[in-house]
Amino acid sequence: MRFRAKAAAGVPNLPHSLSPRQRAWQRFRRNRLGYWSLVLFVILFVLSMGAELLSSDRPLMVRYKGEYYFPIVKVYSETTFDGDFPTPADYLDPFIRDRITSNGNFAIFPPNRYSYDSLNYFAKEPNPAPPSAENWLGTDDRGRDVLARLLYGFRVSVLFGLALTVIGVLVGTLTGALMGFFGGRFDLVSQRAIEIWSSMPELYLLIIFASIFEPSLALLVILLSLFGWMGLSDYVRAEFYRNRSLDYVKAARALGLSNVQIMWRHILPNSLTPVITFLPFRMSAAILALTSLDFLGLGVPPTTPSLGELLAQGKANLDAWWISLSTFAVLVVTLLLLTFMGDALRDAFDTRLGLAQLRGRVDPKVPAGSPAAEATP
Repeated sequence: MRFRAKAAAGVPNLPHSLSPRQRAWQRFRRNRLGYWSLVLFVILFVLSMGAELLSSDRPLMVRYKGEYYFPIVKVYSETTFDGDFPTPADYLDPFIRDRITSNGNFAIFPPNRYSYDSLNYFAKEPNPAPPSAENWLGTDDRGRDVLARLLYGFRVSVLFGLALTVIGVLVGTLTGALMGFFGGRFDLVSQRAIEIWSSMPELYLLIIFASIFEPSLALLVILLSLFGWMGLSDYVRAEFYRNRSLDYVKAARALGLSNVQIMWRHILPNSLTPVITFLPFRMSAAILALTSLDFLGLGVPPTTPSLGELLAQGKANLDAWWISLSTFAVLVVTLLLLTFMGDALRDAFDTRLGLAQLRGRVDPKVPAGSPAAEATP
């Protein structure tokens, strides 16, 4: 009878095995732009995590005089390859390169033979040098390969964004859950404390700490995490306020469940929609924050590859167009992919849009609440 009533209402019978999250995943996959943005972003992130295998000034493997060496994981001295000095071998040196690739010896190099901090002292052109067969995207004003710095800088930016997002989600969800569940005086005091804390001048604090402590990624994550959770806490608080008065929560109380069990097992799973849709946009904000701080010289140490540092170099070397153009392209593509993913997640967890799609009343590509959706019969 229940399924007949649904069919009469225009809602098709769904398989029993599909959970709400599975239906949300199906709606997410229907958004082709968001789905392929996720696939492309994951591919780029996986490639950046293996940056040493794609772009490095050390060979992956060397066969020299019948012996096998793996410079990618171990540092060998120049004397290992019959050089003159017991210093780490410079594989950009024509002498060392000739020794390991001649007389029956061979070496397997990464596709790009430069790391993010490689300095080619044997370059034939002054720096910054334009794109060439040796340096595919050119070099910066210090002679470092731009492609290598983009690859490693993308990894640093994404890992920084992930760390900041995870910390912000944990703190914001916990704070919002407590305020929304207990309410009353605790909520009132917490809201006033958050308002006072949010009025603190974040940029001035970063400048002060940057002048006191040595710049590092860990310090930057800690400082930005102090402010990055407040936006999400408001959404989670509102969801807990709405859900705590529903019947299933009252039933859980009647069964004698503790507050922690009610919050963790019952209310939180039904309040995760703003948390999930918040993730890509929070990552975008974190990557932009890191890029901006590095551009101003307040971010990571100078030796760390960074998109913001490359943009600063492009500003200082306007004739070296390849630096700013390639960095801007990487930054725009990254932010666009995250934005498309966020839009797709928001639509996937919009229950009103999902129900309308099941009834066939709106096109899946039309956002909920838009004039086109309201005009659809």
